[in-house]
Amino acid sequence: MNTTNEASALADGGLDKLRGRLQHAIDKGPLPSLQFAVARHGKLVLFETLGNADNTTRYNVFSCTKPVVASAIWQLMGASLIRIEAPVAHYIPAFAENGKQAITVEQVLCHTAGFPRAPLSAPAWWTRAGRLEAMRDWRLNWEPGSQMEYHPLSAHWVLAELIECITGRDYREYLQANIIAPLGLEQLRLGVPVAEQGDIATLQHVGEPPTSKEIRDLFGAAIEWPSTVDHSLLMFNEPEVRELGVPGGGAVSTAADMALFYQGVMNNSGELWQPEVLADAIGRVRVHFPDPMTGAPANRGLGVVIAGDDKYLPHRGMGSRVSGRAFGHQGVGGQVAWGDPVSGLSFCLLTNGLDANLLRSAQLCAAASNRAAACWPG
Repeated sequence: MNTTNEASALADGGLDKLRGRLQHAIDKGPLPSLQFAVARHGKLVLFETLGNADNTTRYNVFSCTKPVVASAIWQLMGASLIRIEAPVAHYIPAFAENGKQAITVEQVLCHTAGFPRAPLSAPAWWTRAGRLEAMRDWRLNWEPGSQMEYHPLSAHWVLAELIECITGRDYREYLQANIIAPLGLEQLRLGVPVAEQGDIATLQHVGEPPTSKEIRDLFGAAIEWPSTVDHSLLMFNEPEVRELGVPGGGAVSTAADMALFYQGVMNNSGELWQPEVLADAIGRVRVHFPDPMTGAPANRGLGVVIAGDDKYLPHRGMGSRVSGRAFGHQGVGGQVAWGDPVSGLSFCLLTNGLDANLLRSAQLCAAASNRAAACWPG
């Protein structure tokens, strides 16, 4: 549904083209449901759900969680409670073990810290003491600051602990009280009590891996491609894991709340962030190292990906129609959320279908983002 008169100010037919592309994805399969939202000037323009769900359904947003957690670090920076150039060990002494004493907060935020696959799972992650003990034992894969490699979960366990040791509050409670509630986001949550999980869509593996022809058509040559799906992602269906609130990928939300989160960031609603800190966090590219997954410069800000204006723009998850100042983050399985300060638009796409054809998933994300960005007549 169109939710404000703002829709009439957007490009003729833009919202219909977006809706049509996503309806085609549902009709063609294999996704069980899709939810999407567009917002501008602090308000929703479009919020719809297709497939076997509705607008009351919440989804696991996977790594779209990361900017939400990073936004708490921005807040602490503005209050002079944390310095990103300082070593993590300055705040968490135990972290210094095994050669990690020089890793900075900035490197953790930017995925240049050197421990991309450091293990932390059950039973250690159920308690703060267990998490700290696991972090103490982590070892480096490469020299911090020498390259960029995506840290899927490890970096944000460190950020969560930084929030706790600096504020004296549980990281989930801090986010709720200082970011989520002040922005008026009622469906976004990191750490959902078991009794409140009835509206969360169940994750499902769907589809088949891409064929060799699909891979050749896209890349121009045969390349090695994973032949199996990551069944570990289904752990986010487990009530206890949803309640835990894994800081690198465990938030749940509607697409509407995620789109409105980006409106809150772009407009600095409620003056939650110190303006200079916020502008630097979302507007300054700090990491130009190539991303091993795409070969493109990573274009990492402080906890977000920044679109940039080079030929690699389509590789950064927000399509090719956003401005160079757009910032956001993808999540595994086809989730994406971004905001564009030039157009004022924000967009989110969520699904509970974990498509084994990652090419199709990426193409849908790009197509949806392109249609959302094209809604702005400028």
